[in-house]
Amino acid sequence: MQARHTLDDIQHLLTTVLQAPRRWQALAPFADTDGPLAAQVLDEAARFVDSAIAPLNRSGDEEGCRFDAGQVHSPTGFRDAYRAFWQAGWPSLSCAPEHGGQGLPAVLECVLFEWLPGANQGWTMAPGLLHGAYECLKHHASDALQAQYLEKIATGEWLATMCLTEAHAGSDLGLVRTKGVPQPDGSVRVSGSKIFISGGEHDLTDNIIHLVLARLPDAPAGPKGLSLFLVPKMLPHVHQPGALGERNAVVCERIEEKMGLHGSPTCVMRFDDATGWLVGEPHKGLAAMFVMMNAARLHVGLQGIGLLEAAWQKASAYAQERRQMRAPGATEPVSLIHDHPAIRRILHTQRAWIDGGRVLAYHTALQLDVARHHPDASERASAQRWCALVTPVLKAALTDQGFQGASACLQVFGGHGYVREWGVEQIVRDARVSMIYEGTNEIQAIDLLVRKVLADGGQGLSTLLGTLPGAAPSAAASARRHALVEITHTLAIAAQSDPELPYWVADDYLRAVALLLLEWAWGQISAHSHGERWSAPAQAFAQWVLPEFEMRVAILRQRIGQVLEFKPN
Repeated sequence: MQARHTLDDIQHLLTTVLQAPRRWQALAPFADTDGPLAAQVLDEAARFVDSAIAPLNRSGDEEGCRFDAGQVHSPTGFRDAYRAFWQAGWPSLSCAPEHGGQGLPAVLECVLFEWLPGANQGWTMAPGLLHGAYECLKHHASDALQAQYLEKIATGEWLATMCLTEAHAGSDLGLVRTKGVPQPDGSVRVSGSKIFISGGEHDLTDNIIHLVLARLPDAPAGPKGLSLFLVPKMLPHVHQPGALGERNAVVCERIEEKMGLHGSPTCVMRFDDATGWLVGEPHKGLAAMFVMMNAARLHVGLQGIGLLEAAWQKASAYAQERRQMRAPGATEPVSLIHDHPAIRRILHTQRAWIDGGRVLAYHTALQLDVARHHPDASERASAQRWCALVTPVLKAALTDQGFQGASACLQVFGGHGYVREWGVEQIVRDARVSMIYEGTNEIQAIDLLVRKVLADGGQGLSTLLGTLPGAAPSAAASARRHALVEITHTLAIAAQSDPELPYWVADDYLRAVALLLLEWAWGQISAHSHGERWSAPAQAFAQWVLPEFEMRVAILRQRIGQVLEFKPN
């Protein structure tokens, strides 16, 4: 993907459609960040991504990571690229200045982390958790831990991992067995094994900060007994403050052979009485970890957009070069495949998802800053409601489309897409895992419907749909929003008779919400955009994407009706 190819589109969406500079300048920390400054930051970011990161994508995939007696060697060029990345300040865009950050709006960081996976997802896995680790430590770590580690994480000088999964404990973290035993000096000895740890060992940075879920000796069973511990690869030097000391008892046992992401080491990690320190309160590790996971989930949704954009760029360019058969209405015997309606449908449909997804993701990033910094408590609460409800939708819907849409773009190439020459097959492989990690998409749907929407009887979602900013919706859009609110209330009633019902239909429900949000996003785009560039995907959204809403509604109504019809007396 060429990031610079997207600059004009993104500037249009940020400045004209979302009026982002005006919105973030209303918040005190960003009052001095005007539109021209933001444009300069994005221009430089695009140059860096295109020149330093994108050229390593294919070579990193082909070379992969090398494991040698506990050491992991990154593909050629990855270490130098990462050093240039953190020394230029890119990891710290939205971190606070007092922690070594640049204090810029979160949406600028979101654009960067949309471009990076589109350019090189394997490399991007390394800094992908930095922002979440920073937020976790900033909100939950002790002053001593913050003084030791927070600036190193904020600037990206040291990388971080999120050590949750164990061989027997994947989505069900309540089964975690790793132990933490307190020591007289206030530290903790951590013992256990973790799997699927992205960047658990590598040569990109001098230190790696592992955030590990484990149990204290007096912990109750289940998820309420989990605590969070900071376990560094390299311990602090005993006699030289700020220097690195001896290696901690943290061992990489192997790296996984994967379908994609060959440039990123996915590690099996063993902690052998490793020295660590408690983050936050005992037995409340999940609350601290979810700060990290929620930050990561927005970034994973952005991965879906970035990878789909990369696939679309390749497919669109190929469609403008490849000639096959005569297109309908053409006079020449052989036409560009772009002139065939079947190909234009694929390209315009994926463009509709990319553009609409960007508006939703960027609006969410703006709302994150409102939730943190707005002086009005009601505005902060409204923004927090948006982020809580929309984040699982973005993670699930955009990563689903990142994979399915990349596969559709591969179809544009025909057989040429299935071979390595054109690079689109790598995008399909790399995109698949985003539907699994940071909480599977099925869990995102359950989180949305069971834990958030039904928890308050649907009032939060109803308020969100009723207060979407912008012009009044069309009659058809209003009818669709009303239909989902009605279904939500009926679903809450039916669930009292069949507690399994929400779990059966959660995926359909999330998809319906995603389509309504995309309809709102496209309403905002269409109100401020003109020309074929925007009208073609807008039409594709209306014709080929939005009709899915009626199908999802029909599925929901049918399943709810079955429960209510057979409701026990």
